[in-house]
Amino acid sequence: MRMDKSFEVERDRDHSVEVVGREETLVALFPEARAEIVERKGDRVTARIHYNALGRQGVATFHFDYLMDGSVRFEKVCDGNVWKQLCGELSFDDAGDGCCVTIEMEGHTKGLVPEFTIRGPMREQLEQMAEALQRKIEEG
Repeated sequence: MRMDKSFEVERDRDHSVEVVGREETLVALFPEARAEIVERKGDRVTARIHYNALGRQGVATFHFDYLMDGSVRFEKVCDGNVWKQLCGELSFDDAGDGCCVTIEMEGHTKGLVPEFTIRGPMREQLEQMAEALQRKIEEG
């Protein structure tokens, strides 16, 4: 399953990349959960996300890798019951006086979890991440 969401901000690419480099921006990507940075090593930041989904509480670990071009790749540590693999990327492109931000996510569920059951919640999470990221970039 692959999903993406793009939006434009009235800030330039350099500003957008700088904002995403802040730890408070990473934890803001999960507005309906409690997120914390648990490790920073080189260009990698690891966050732990405490969430409620499908009526259950859980904890997810994500690794965020900052790339030389300003993009950020992320990957979920898939140690639960739903995901076999979940990864994505935040990328930034010039768009006139502003910047186009794209969030891409790709995942594969475990054998007993049909992808259609997770598509709706995944789309909702992607929308929430985009709204939170747009707010953070525009706030400065």
